[in-house]
Amino acid sequence: MQRLPPNQHITSDFPVLHFGKVPEFDKGTWDFCVEGLVENPVRLTYDQLLALDRTIVVSDFHCVKGWSRQDNKWEGVRFRDIAELVKPKTNARFATIEADGGYTTSLPLTELMEPDVLFAYALYGKPLEPLHGGPLRLVVPRKYAYKSAKWVRMVVFTEEQELGFWEQRGYSDSADPWKEERYSY
Repeated sequence: MQRLPPNQHITSDFPVLHFGKVPEFDKGTWDFCVEGLVENPVRLTYDQLLALDRTIVVSDFHCVKGWSRQDNKWEGVRFRDIAELVKPKTNARFATIEADGGYTTSLPLTELMEPDVLFAYALYGKPLEPLHGGPLRLVVPRKYAYKSAKWVRMVVFTEEQELGFWEQRGYSDSADPWKEERYSY
C-alpha cells in the first residue's frame, strides 16, 4: 500500500509550524471542555484527562506544505472515547475544535470517530512538547495537519460544519492529502 500522498516528501525532522505564539501551560488551571449538542457536557482537568483510557496510535502525519513524517507514535484519548463520554445528540454531525490562541478547525463526526483519531498528550512515550501542540493536540492522520489542531482546549459538537482558522483563509475544508485537497478553489 502506498503511504506517501501525491507531491509529498518524507522528512525525519518534525518541522514546527503554527500561527501566533506558543501558549504557556499551567497544569493547575488548564482544562479541556466538551459541549454543544451533547447530553453530558464535561470539563476535565489535565489529571482527569490523563486518567481516561489511554490509546497508542502509530500513524503518518502529512503537512499541507508538502512534507510527511511516518510512523509517529502518539499516545492519548481517542476522539470516539470522548464522544462516548459526552453522548452527542442525534442532530450532532460535526465538531469544532477550539485551541489556545483562537485557532479552530471543524470536521465531520464520521471522520473524527475513526479509531486512529486521537487527542494526543504524548509522542514516543514522552509528554508532547509545547512546540508540537502540548499539552494536547488533535491528531487526524487521514487529513492534512492543519486539521490536527495544537493546544486544544474545547470541542463543540454542532449540526453544521463551521469554517476553521485556515479554512476561512482559503484552505480546503476536506483536507484530504490523497486527493491533494490543499486549497478551497
